[in-house]
Amino acid sequence: MNYKVNLRAQKIQLTVFFNLIFCAIFISCGQNSKKPQSELIKKINAVQQQIMTQGNVTKEEDHALLGLCNIISHNDGMANINRDNLMILKDVDFVPVYEGCEGLSKEETKTCFSNKISTFIKREFNLELSKELNLSEPKEVDAFFVINESGNLTTMKVRNADITIQGEILRVLRKIPIMNPALHNGKKISALCSIIVKYGNDIEINVVYIPEFPEE
Repeated sequence: MNYKVNLRAQKIQLTVFFNLIFCAIFISCGQNSKKPQSELIKKINAVQQQIMTQGNVTKEEDHALLGLCNIISHNDGMANINRDNLMILKDVDFVPVYEGCEGLSKEETKTCFSNKISTFIKREFNLELSKELNLSEPKEVDAFFVINESGNLTTMKVRNADITIQGEILRVLRKIPIMNPALHNGKKISALCSIIVKYGNDIEINVVYIPEFPEE
């Protein structure tokens, strides 16, 4: 029995260790190798040493590390936003067309788009991560993303969320399927979209139409 417990602990330790290495590779990618280590890399190394010393991590710590990997392992943050041929969703003539929303009126397409996005996120979101926070009451967080001229979802930002929730929202957003892009004046255009995620023991998604760009 003790052998199985120790083996399971070693597997968790190795998983977290490799998660840290994976994150570190993405952080350091593109840096000049001649430069000294950044403060962030030093902190990652310190966390690695702490984990190796204590020999195990809690489930919450493991989820936080995985959330961190989801945040930093893709170059799709709002800081990389390209405002050329980009409009806020509420201002476009026709919103992006999600699969199953074809052939509808303008207003029906907008409603269908919101329902499909909400349903997809609720289905894919790992609710256990939210429940494990043991919140006394639900929390709300804003998330932003761009559906570009090719219909791909990119350029994402989640504001002021627990790192586990932030990482999970980004993971789910990256899975949203390609759709027909927004149209304005008869041309394909990138559209900046926004949602409100309410999480706790359950999750609710509200697709909103922000009046301005979020802070970068």
